[in-house]
Amino acid sequence: MKNVQVIDGANNAAYNVYEIPDDEFELIFPNGQDIEFIEDLVKRIGRKKAGEVISLLNKGLKKKSEINGIHGTLFYELRREKKRYYPNKKFSDDPSSKY
Repeated sequence: MKNVQVIDGANNAAYNVYEIPDDEFELIFPNGQDIEFIEDLVKRIGRKKAGEVISLLNKGLKKKSEINGIHGTLFYELRREKKRYYPNKKFSDDPSSKY
């Protein structure tokens, strides 16, 4: 199981973390990436399959105090604002990252 943090464009975003099985995680974050944008996910795997994966993701809401690490970040409504910081869709792309 992997943990995915969801960040959306709302001012009151909670930045929830969800647990998802490894094979669905790989659908969202292929080839070692750990950043994805919902628009790119839908384009890559299709609206129907993306909806199925997101539905499964939404069932796995976790308490932040009970998780052990975040394995990926899924951005909603922030492609325009954030995409330039993650050209390879990896956390390490961000120049402010220390990892």
